[in-house]
Amino acid sequence: MQLPAKMIHSLFLVNSSGDIFLEKHWKSVVSRSVCDYFFEAQERASEPENVPPVIPTPHHYLISVLRHRIYFVAVIQSEVPPLFVIEFLHRVVDTFQDYFGVCTEAAIKDNVVVVYELLEEMLDNGFPLATESNILKELIKPPTILRTVVNTITGSTNVGEQLPTGQLSVVPWRRTGVKYTNNEAYFDVVEEIDGTYNFDPVTKLLSWDVGKINPQKLPSLKGSMSLQAGASKPDENPTINIQFKIQQSALSGLKVNRLDMYGEKYKPFKGIKYMTKAGKFQVRT
Repeated sequence: MQLPAKMIHSLFLVNSSGDIFLEKHWKSVVSRSVCDYFFEAQERASEPENVPPVIPTPHHYLISVLRHRIYFVAVIQSEVPPLFVIEFLHRVVDTFQDYFGVCTEAAIKDNVVVVYELLEEMLDNGFPLATESNILKELIKPPTILRTVVNTITGSTNVGEQLPTGQLSVVPWRRTGVKYTNNEAYFDVVEEIDGTYNFDPVTKLLSWDVGKINPQKLPSLKGSMSLQAGASKPDENPTINIQFKIQQSALSGLKVNRLDMYGEKYKPFKGIKYMTKAGKFQVRT
């Protein structure tokens, strides 16, 4: 497959009020007016997360993600795999959160110089280049109060003077030659379970059953929804966004039988922690 000459032309950051508070362009500048198509789709959406992730316009495609109440809107001129762009936008958000502790409008504005430096390194001529955090931190030092004061006085930047050693590693997220006092290895086993829910209009009780894992003891989650004090009753049945987490539990019954580690001389401690975690989904009452 032949890739286009440039994948991502511009990036706009839109807050919950619908204001563009930051924009970044690679090579050519795209007018802010292109986001009018995004704002129109935003007005038609019943919920903020229901804005279509891909919006075609006469001359561009707008691909966006919503994270931390901020829309990250990428402008694409040629047709490209949308999941490729969406994954890059999520990497941008994760990088901001790793650098600044939080990914909020205030944090981005307070560190706008570092933000532009990061975006310049993460994307080269419209294509993702450096997206691993450990490589970026060697290219661009994370902001600190002392470093900010020194940069203000001396006029220097956070950009490093040497190439990151992580680029020479066969494992891009791990720096070469690194050693830890306590080595730990974590493995995630992800499984998906389908469930059904029932809503009793008399008792106003919503129950969700997860399959027939154990006929004698069927796992079930129940909850209720209440309005805030003083809030008016909605005209229509609301849509409920559901997420849950259960520590030290594996609803499917999947268990780890044994753990083996090779290539190490010491005897590792082997421990297992279980957690059942729900994905994001909606229940329409």
